[in-house]
Amino acid sequence: MNKIGLIVSREYFSRVKKRSFLITTLLVPIIIIGFYAAIVAITLSGSSSEKEKIAIIDNAHLFDGKMPESSSDIHFQEVKNETEQSFTGKYKNQGYSGFIFIPPFNIDSVPHLSLHSGASISISTMMGVENTLNKAIENKRMKAQGIDPEKFASISSDIDLGNIIDTKEGSKKGNAGVAYGVSFACGILIYMMMIIYGTQVMRGVTEEKTSRIAEVMVSSVKPFELMMGKILGIGAVGLTQFAIWIILLFGLQLLLPLFSPDLMHQIQTASAGSGDASSMATKVTQGFSSLPLAKIAISFLFYFLGGYLTYASLFAAIGSVVSDDQQEAQQMVFPIMMPIILGFVIMTKAVNDPNSSLAVFGSLFPLTSPIVMMGRITYDVPLWEWITSIGLLILCFIFLVWLTGRIYRTGILMYGKKPSWKEMIKWAFK
Repeated sequence: MNKIGLIVSREYFSRVKKRSFLITTLLVPIIIIGFYAAIVAITLSGSSSEKEKIAIIDNAHLFDGKMPESSSDIHFQEVKNETEQSFTGKYKNQGYSGFIFIPPFNIDSVPHLSLHSGASISISTMMGVENTLNKAIENKRMKAQGIDPEKFASISSDIDLGNIIDTKEGSKKGNAGVAYGVSFACGILIYMMMIIYGTQVMRGVTEEKTSRIAEVMVSSVKPFELMMGKILGIGAVGLTQFAIWIILLFGLQLLLPLFSPDLMHQIQTASAGSGDASSMATKVTQGFSSLPLAKIAISFLFYFLGGYLTYASLFAAIGSVVSDDQQEAQQMVFPIMMPIILGFVIMTKAVNDPNSSLAVFGSLFPLTSPIVMMGRITYDVPLWEWITSIGLLILCFIFLVWLTGRIYRTGILMYGKKPSWKEMIKWAFK
């Protein structure tokens, strides 16, 4: 164990002291906060942009002289005594972004209308114009059937369904969107980290093998101790980097008002002036408070460690049998990547249907459970499934470490030959 500790220390500090580690660890949170601030600034500035001015030649009397109310980005204005041909050469000079010519048509049929413009119209503008025309046609049809559109609007319903989560501590207001976002984010983080740090283990083993450092180290320690030390050391680097990212992200969010007070003032002004924005922020906050945050944090830590250790041992075994040939390494890694990709695919279904048989299978199967279970963790996962998943992952890790350790001890000292999967299996069970 003392030798493993020395190898862990060497792997950890040799990577932590690298300039690339420091740059990546410091830059990632800054870039994330920068993008976040840029998105907020662009969103706020976009709300004050000029409206698209659309002219309407209403020969069908669809609007009966009453132009639809202007939206946040479209202003409609009726033009009279013009035809489609005559107005085509005029609307640009008169300051219009485009115009619609509405010829007489049978209200019971679906008309084909076109929006003239000097350039391509944005999707939001196109959808806004389409919704306005559809609503006007619907109102006309209701009047033709003797239905008052205003009365119909007053009796139509647009219910806002809330979510109350009943727990032992009392009732809490949940938010399906927040639960979905947290589940998906946790699952994709586990997915990315297993690939990134597992690949680092493989590269580290390959580098030591090709530089013949492994031959010197194996003379002092057992191959299994060397493999475990490398896996644990790189895993500790990943946890350190992830912890620093969390601390820096929270710290930078707290310091954001100091660096950009104008931006924070705009956010507060926009929130105060928009009841929908304030309501949305409240719902998101309530959604987070309703989540089992302690269970999520503990599960994330365990499944990251369990998933990383499971796959890192496989990556280490592959690194011990390949040389500098990247194509050879990619071919050997492909079977290991398949269950990781499968876990991600199942997770995308599990966040929408957490109790499906496929989601339950994915959260119990050890090679996919780190990703899939994190996709279900914000939902009420039965305790027996959670415990069974943890137990199976531990057993899988122990078995794979034993199995890959036997491959590693032979492969790390083999040069000039590309072993087949059949030979590797013989090494494991001989």
